[in-house]
Parts: sequence; C-alpha cells; structure tokens
Amino acid sequence: MNLITLLHKLGPYVRPYRWLVVATLVLTLIGALISQVNAIVLDRTVDAINELVVPEGFDWDEAAHILMIISIILLGKELIAAGIRFAQNYYGERMRILVSKDLSQAVIDRILTYRMAFFTREGNETGKIQTRIDQGVGSLSTTVQSVFIDLLPLFTSAVLALILMFAANIYVGFTALFIVPLYILLTIRQARRLKGWRSNMRRYREQKSSGIVGIIESMNVIKSFNRQQVEADKQWDIQTQFTDNQMLVRKTSFYFDGMKSFVQQVGTVLIIILTAYLVLIQYPGMTIGKIMYHVMLFANVTAPITQLQRIFDTLNDALIYAEGFFDLLDSDSDIEPSGTYSPSTINGDIEIHNVDFTYPNGTKALHNINMHIKSGRITALVGLSGAGKTTIVNLLDKFYTPDSGTITIDGHPLNEYDTKTLRNNIGLVLQKNHIFDGTIEENILYGRPTASHDEVVDAARRACIYDQIMSMPKGFMSSATALSGGQQQRIAIARMFLKNPPIIILDEPTASLDAVATEQIKASIDAIKTGRTVIIISHNISQIIDSDIVYALRDGRVEQSGPPDQLYHQGGIYKDIVDASARSLNIDKLSKLTK
Repeated sequence: MNLITLLHKLGPYVRPYRWLVVATLVLTLIGALISQVNAIVLDRTVDAINELVVPEGFDWDEAAHILMIISIILLGKELIAAGIRFAQNYYGERMRILVSKDLSQAVIDRILTYRMAFFTREGNETGKIQTRIDQGVGSLSTTVQSVFIDLLPLFTSAVLALILMFAANIYVGFTALFIVPLYILLTIRQARRLKGWRSNMRRYREQKSSGIVGIIESMNVIKSFNRQQVEADKQWDIQTQFTDNQMLVRKTSFYFDGMKSFVQQVGTVLIIILTAYLVLIQYPGMTIGKIMYHVMLFANVTAPITQLQRIFDTLNDALIYAEGFFDLLDSDSDIEPSGTYSPSTINGDIEIHNVDFTYPNGTKALHNINMHIKSGRITALVGLSGAGKTTIVNLLDKFYTPDSGTITIDGHPLNEYDTKTLRNNIGLVLQKNHIFDGTIEENILYGRPTASHDEVVDAARRACIYDQIMSMPKGFMSSATALSGGQQQRIAIARMFLKNPPIIILDEPTASLDAVATEQIKASIDAIKTGRTVIIISHNISQIIDSDIVYALRDGRVEQSGPPDQLYHQGGIYKDIVDASARSLNIDKLSKLTK
C-alpha cells in the first residue's frame, strides 16, 4: 500500500467532516501569513533603528515611537496566532477523534459479517486481530491529523517564506532552495531505511498481544502444570526481539537526524555569509535588516521541514498498520453468505446429501455425510471426539459452508435461506456458552431482546436457575460473570427457552452440570422437545436413548443409523459407546443402590 492508496481509502471517513478540513485550510493560510510577520518586522526595525544612529545625536522620541509600533504589531500578531493555533488544534483533534470513532465502528460492523472460517484461519487469532484494530485505528486517525493539521500548515508556511526570500533577493532564494532538497532527500532515505524494521514492529506487537491474551486465558493450566517460567521465557524472547528492533530504529533515526541538523546549520551559515557579502558590496535592496530578514525566513523554510520526519514516521506507521487494518475491513470473500429465502414458519425437516467439509486449517472433518433429520423428531449424533458431530451443527447454523453436497430444510437449500431468518428459528446450546459482561437479565434477554421481565423469570425457572439468581444480592440485576460454570450453562439454556425456536440443537447441554441439575434440566428440555426438531449431541446415555433416531459417526463418516434400541443390538460403534458409558457410570452398582 502506498500513500495515495492510503489517502484514497481514508477519503470516505474524512468526507463527512470536510467542513473541518476547509476550516483548517483557511486557518492554515492565515497562520502561514502571520508566521512571516516576525521576519518582516525585524527587517524594518533594524533598518529604522540604523537610520536613527547618526553622529549629531539620537532622537529618543522617534525611537520610542518605533518600539511602540513594533510591540503593538508583535503582541497583536501573537494574540491572533494563539487563537489560530487553538482553532487548528481543536479542529484537528476533533477530526481525529471523529474519524477514529468511525474507523473503529466500521471494522466492528464489518467483522461481525464474516463467516466463522475467518476467525479460525491462521494469523487471525484474537490477540492479533485486536492489535491490528487498535494499532490500525490509532495510526490511521493520527495520519488524518498529520496530513490536514500538521503537514499542510508546515508546507504552506515554508513555501510562503521561500517566495518572500526570492522576492527579496534571487541569489539568497536559490541558496535556500538548494538546501531544502538535500534535507528532504535525507528524510526520504531515512523513511525507506526504517520501513522494514517498522514492519517487524507490527509483527512483534501482534505476537506480544496474542501471547498475553493466551497467558490470561490459560492461567489455570499454566499454574497447574507449573509452567510459569516457560511462558515467561517465551514472552522474554519476543520482548528481546522487539527491543532489539526498537534500538535499530532509534539508532538509525538519531543518525539521520544528526545529518539533517548539520545540513540545516550549513544552510543557515551560507545564508548569513551571502547576505552579509551582498550588504558589504551595497547590492541594491540589501540592507543590514535584510541579513536578519533572510535568516529568519530560512528558519521558517527549514523549521517545518524538521517536522517532516515525525510526519513521515506517522505515515509509515499508517502504511504498515493500514494494510492489516484494511485487510480486515475489505475482506469481501470472507463475508458470511446469506440467501433471500425467508419463510414465515420453518418446520425443521432437514436433509443432508453427500456433504464433505474441510476446515480452513486443512483438516477434513466430514466425508460423504447423508442424514434425514425429521421434523418433530429427536435425532442424536454420537461418536468419539473428532467424529464430526459439532461440525454438522456448525454447518446447519451456516457457520461454515460445505465443500460439496447439499443441505436442505423443509426441502429448500440451506444456502438460499436468509441467514438471520434461519438463526431466529434455531436454538443452539453449546457445551461452553459465552456469558457477556452485563446483568443476568441482559444475558437471558440475548435469546429474545423484546421479552418481558416475566418471560425472563419464566425462562429462568424452566432452566432451574431462578432460585440461585434470587439468592444473589441484586437478583436478576447481578453480574452474570459472577456465576459459576454450571450456572452460566443454565443461563444459556434459559436463553434457548426464551427464544422458543422450532429447531433445537443441544451440544452437550448438561456437560457442566451436577447430577441433580442435569436431571432438572433434562425434565425441562424434555418439555420443550415436544413438536420440535431436536438434534442432540451428548455422552449422557439417558439423553441418547430418548431419541427417535441415532446417527453414529466415526472419523467424519456415518457408520450406523437407526432407532437406538435397534442400533444397540446391531453392535458396532454405537453399542461400544453405550457400553463404555454404562461402565463409566457403574450402572450395575447404581442399580443395586437404587433398588
């Protein structure tokens, strides 16, 4: 990505605030004119005072008059300049903040439309995406401020000062003009030298952020295995590489900054020598005042350019982080597909024909899957870990798209369904459900935001969590993150009860619950199963044997299917799983205890 492309991409985010840009440009022109006042006043002052110094005496009244005029002009100029600087800084910061807000919201809106495959792709880990967004928004919004608030005023002032130098004396003007390209050339070479190292900075920052997130999320595992030092060493390696890279950047910057400072001082010396020489030979229009005049104008030419490296640094950071940021923002191929078919009711008759599926990391999860999940029936998917059960659920909810084959619901292709309509008609309870930062009521309302408080209470009762909620100090207004894992699972089940969809998918819904809670939830789930299409994934025998049909999977293939009793007597993977589950529960001993 180059600067032109970057500015073009930023255009839509700056355009709504173009009045701020116009105001800044007007202020820039006024500020550039005012910044030349000191040089002009000093020129006239030196010459005027020089004329007062005569052998016959010194006119104090005339000198006082000159000093009063100078004071009024310079103080008035400073007052106006202060007001302009305030307005420029305010407008610039306002534009930066507004553009930052729009960029942040745009990328959030965008990634919410992406398919699940995007988030499981290598390089799109949570910490890396977060760093890409944070650094991208920060550098891009600062770029807007640098270009419109810093860069334009600087160069407007420099160009105007250079024009005044040429107008006063063409030789002095060319001397200044000769120095400026050398300074700019050094700045460009510095930027190019630093580009690769700055790219490394982005990678190291992403690794640091991702590593910290991983440590926090895995803290219990790290501590239980006493691997604190191992994780600390990993972060130390990244920190060391990051620090070495930073030192290379700083060392190179200091070298070029010294070179540019030397060139600037050489230019100042040349201007002084040339103007002094022209005064001594009494060149037309050259006076003692013109020496100070040209020196100050040259300072106005070079002073803005000394800020060029800072702006170049900002632009280089923006170019580096913009690529990753706009990759997030412009990834059209990752947008979640959605059809237009939006029926008023969905019965839930599901057919899967010859479906294959491979995850983005290359793992093939399903091979030629064929199933008929009948409306109003309970279908169980069983199999060892990695058999493909959850993958089928992900396909039904359109989290992923099959490599080949077709899936239909009520005879209509799944890919033609409006995604929002489809998901409104599917209730999904996973083995691990996310609890959002907020109150318990807000988390239950996630199932149906328009539900009343009474409906929330009813859903909590059916999920067997009401009494535990009411025992908390703030009841339904308590923080949901304070709940235990099993309680959070019940909140997820309460969401499903509140949503009340025609298709229910239960992926180990009672995995985090104790035996008593499991029995209570099973009774509630049994009540809601009536007249709905239910797909259940569970290692709980009681939930499997209640199903109408079982599909037993192994290594992504359907190995057996049929009613649970019939399937058990056939032998095979299903019988092995049921027998293993019975043995793990000590069914023989339990049955004797309960007699």
